[in-house]
Amino acid sequence: MENYTFPTERLKRRIDDSSKEPLVLIACGSFSPITFLHLRMFEMAADYARFNTNFEVCGAYLSAVGDAYKKTGLVKAEHRINMCNLAVEQSSWISVDPWEAMHEEYLVTATVLDHFEHEINVVRGGIETPDGPKKARIALLAGADLIQTMSTPGVWAAKDIDYILSNFGAFIVERSGTDMDEALSTLQRWKDNIYVIQQLVQNDISSTKIRLFRRRDMSIRYLVPEPVVKYIEENSLYGDDQPGGQPAHEGKGKKPGESAGAPSPSTLSG
Repeated sequence: MENYTFPTERLKRRIDDSSKEPLVLIACGSFSPITFLHLRMFEMAADYARFNTNFEVCGAYLSAVGDAYKKTGLVKAEHRINMCNLAVEQSSWISVDPWEAMHEEYLVTATVLDHFEHEINVVRGGIETPDGPKKARIALLAGADLIQTMSTPGVWAAKDIDYILSNFGAFIVERSGTDMDEALSTLQRWKDNIYVIQQLVQNDISSTKIRLFRRRDMSIRYLVPEPVVKYIEENSLYGDDQPGGQPAHEGKGKKPGESAGAPSPSTLSG
């Protein structure tokens, strides 16, 4: 950790409206691999905050779990951080913080959110306004499937749920297949700190499906950012059960991620 530096290049350090509350969104997860839905959640949350709250978004961070989080399909943290960095190359406001992933031990979400609270509001004194510095609201950004796990007995420690929802709050993006009323039924005491974002364009891309497509030697192009597609193929990630044992485009003149069933350039007429 001696080489760690908290990334602030894309963090907005000043807002012009003192009546607004600065907001920093934190997405925690495996990101194995990161998908367009992970990135889209930030944009949806920013729109929601702008039109429905008194928050002003000042920044956003992807925080990938470390290798101690034993989960099926979890590649090394180094790969996941690299893919996240590639995915946000074109963003002006989403950053990747490797702090959580750099730890050898597993860190609970509450500890990760405390880290952002410390770096932004303690070390840097919050966000500047015309009336002086103001503490930023650090909030968890997640899909509805995560909030559903909070309602499932035994998955989360009760003290962690209370700590996260009382001190930080959560922006939750609806996902197909998740009953939001049921997911929120046991979390009513924190309802004022839970912001539910409707998906106006339905998107159910998941990392699990991307890994499945790779195992089946199917195209993942246009499901994840193009640089991530290339990185996955160059590093032979998620394809351990692939027929033939090599990327579909290799030796065929195809671009990374293209379907093995697509015509090769040599077969196309002029």
